[in-house]
Amino acid sequence: MARKKKKKHDDEHVDESWLIPYADLLTLLLALFIVLFAMSSVDAAKFQMLSKSFNAVFTGGTGVLEYSSVTPPENEKDGVDQLKKDKEKDKEQKKKEREAADREELEGVQKQVNQFIKNKKLETQLETKLTKEGLLITIKDSIFFDSGRADIRQEDIPLAKEISNLLVLNPPRNIIISGHTDNVPIKNSQYQSNWHLSVMRAVNFMAILTENPKLDAKVFSAKGFGEYKPAVSNKTAEGRSKNRRVEVLIQPRNAATDQNQ
Repeated sequence: MARKKKKKHDDEHVDESWLIPYADLLTLLLALFIVLFAMSSVDAAKFQMLSKSFNAVFTGGTGVLEYSSVTPPENEKDGVDQLKKDKEKDKEQKKKEREAADREELEGVQKQVNQFIKNKKLETQLETKLTKEGLLITIKDSIFFDSGRADIRQEDIPLAKEISNLLVLNPPRNIIISGHTDNVPIKNSQYQSNWHLSVMRAVNFMAILTENPKLDAKVFSAKGFGEYKPAVSNKTAEGRSKNRRVEVLIQPRNAATDQNQ
């Protein structure tokens, strides 16, 4: 009789050991949904906060369920925002330092070119100017070309080669050669317009420069603007004389990066 009573007691006891894996499963599902929710919002600050919350859960600290949302508390959010600001500030500061160093280097090149101009007594025919676009060397067309012609005179080729030595930089910089004319229509059968003449002058001058084995032809390019980018007004003979020119632009080192962005 006692044995029968013991059997009835055993039947009434319900095995609840299944609750433990069930609770673990619910926890994992909750974690999965939270991760999916966080991933749906591309926010580095929230993701970082979520990571910290999970870490706290598994190390016995404050759990993620104790937050009303996945948005981090103000003090931590402010810390993340400040970190972003500091990184941006540091990035901007480094950019300014690079630009300052680049400008200082261009100023050094300008001094060398100016000294060359002074030694050769070419002050009325060559000049330099440091601009946002780089170091601009302006050469009056009369120093190399006859009127209406694009071929450099043979006797002036040695001077062009000397100028090429001033463009040997380490590391090399991008250099743009551009041709310009006045607004007086050209009158010969060789060139259809001032635009054609300016292009060929730039190309021919560039060809002489790149014969220098110390220069990398890949960093050179040529443009022709004809009469459409005058330096001064074309209303006077003096103004037209200044507009007939070839320009050499030595670009900043970050110019290529900016253009590719």
